[in-house]
Amino acid sequence: QVQVVESGGGSVHSGGSLRLSCVASPVIDSCMGWFRQAPGKQREGVAAIYAGGQRTLYADSVKGRFAISQDNSKNTVYLQMNNLKPEDTAMYYCAAGTLWACNGWSSAGPDGGTRFETWGQGTQVTVSS
Repeated sequence: QVQVVESGGGSVHSGGSLRLSCVASPVIDSCMGWFRQAPGKQREGVAAIYAGGQRTLYADSVKGRFAISQDNSKNTVYLQMNNLKPEDTAMYYCAAGTLWACNGWSSAGPDGGTRFETWGQGTQVTVSS
């Protein structure tokens, strides 16, 4: 079973950038996703990527600001976050799943990540105004 470990969180001012990393072992799974959860709110999908990186999926709230990518040689999935806003403040989680996870997101939305099988411990992102 794939295991994932996130890193790269931190504190930035509004308009700043951060890049999150998710190292998967032994290899990147068929579908990798980033989710976030703010205090008192439900977990929401941010972005997902199909194996090979040929297709990506984004939440409307981050389109044009965030970019998900992967480096198979490093078994790493990245989330580049630009023009960060205070409402992006949350714990960010990396998740791994089968193609079913990405296909389900594509057809019906991220659904809080219920289709993903493996989760990391999370990395905190805090954006101040």
